Amino acid sequence: MNQPEFASWEHVFKLDPDKEISDEALEAVCMSGTDAIIVGGSSGVTFENTVELLSRIRRYEVPCALEVTSEEAAVPGFDLYFIPFVLNSRDPQWLVGRQTEAVRQFGTYIPWEITYGEGYIILNGEAEAAKVSAAEAALDDSQTLAYTRLADRLLRLPIVYLEYSGKLGDLALVKRARGLLSQGRLFYGGGIASPDTAAAAAAAADTVIVGNAVYADLAAALATVEAVKLSKSKVDG
Repeated sequence: MNQPEFASWEHVFKLDPDKEISDEALEAVCMSGTDAIIVGGSSGVTFENTVELLSRIRRYEVPCALEVTSEEAAVPGFDLYFIPFVLNSRDPQWLVGRQTEAVRQFGTYIPWEITYGEGYIILNGEAEAAKVSAAEAALDDSQTLAYTRLADRLLRLPIVYLEYSGKLGDLALVKRARGLLSQGRLFYGGGIASPDTAAAAAAAADTVIVGNAVYADLAAALATVEAVKLSKSKVDG
């Protein structure tokens, strides 16, 4: 069985269709050497702003995936589609409800061969994603690791995503979670705002996601690409 394209991703930029980014900044992001762009956001994502962002990214050759967080924003033309399951949500709509409704409506049209599930574990209660999805973010280490095992061993999700959006997470815990995986890939996002934090995250996770820094400090965000690649080369070496 062929490995999915994301199996080799080390660094990814995540862009929010509901946030403004200039043509110059977008070019810098797409030409930075990152492995891919993920398009997605917790709120304000529409068909129109997703189409617009995709059309701008398509000027470049970087792979582009859509994280589908609403049925309205399911836009054709992406290389890959990621479907989030918020495993620590208190609302079953974020576990199977929204996903089931989307399949009911659009199942015939979904490109299943390039569509993958993401097992989200949201660990920052102040993050917009936690509020929108009603995530129980105050987990202890044993609970976080249990969700990790559940996603990987029982649900067989190809991506386990530890999300600390807005702050740097417990990278020692991230590394422990990564060590539990038997077949999934560990994505990490949250607080990557400098080369140092990027390198530390790269040593703990399989794939480092950089999002907010693009809008807060573009130069620092761009520097995370080389930092992640260098960190990974040291580990592999």
